[in-house]
Amino acid sequence: MSFPLKGYVGKILWVDLSQHKVKDVPLPKRYVRDYIGGTALGGRILWDHVGPKTDPLSPENMLLVVTGPVTGTIWHTSGRGALVSKSPLTGIWAESHFGGHFAPELKYAG
Repeated sequence: MSFPLKGYVGKILWVDLSQHKVKDVPLPKRYVRDYIGGTALGGRILWDHVGPKTDPLSPENMLLVVTGPVTGTIWHTSGRGALVSKSPLTGIWAESHFGGHFAPELKYAG
């Protein structure tokens, strides 16, 4: 079954390093509709799964590697991705952007 919203693979890969488990789950279509782009999508996932009292250095915190709908296309600066997490320095949202081949290859991998 193909994902109807162009630019997204349609799934999230959950990697739990403390439990040594990997699973992929469907990406909620409302996330894609309401949060355009990798950073906004990562922020929504972080908001839903990491509580405000979660210690940023605890295993409950998440480090999200996200791509957006134009990642890997011919669009200018489309080789970009982002890391989203709760910062150990501030205790609030943190994001960092990166370029190169990693983000498009991540998206191509499905």
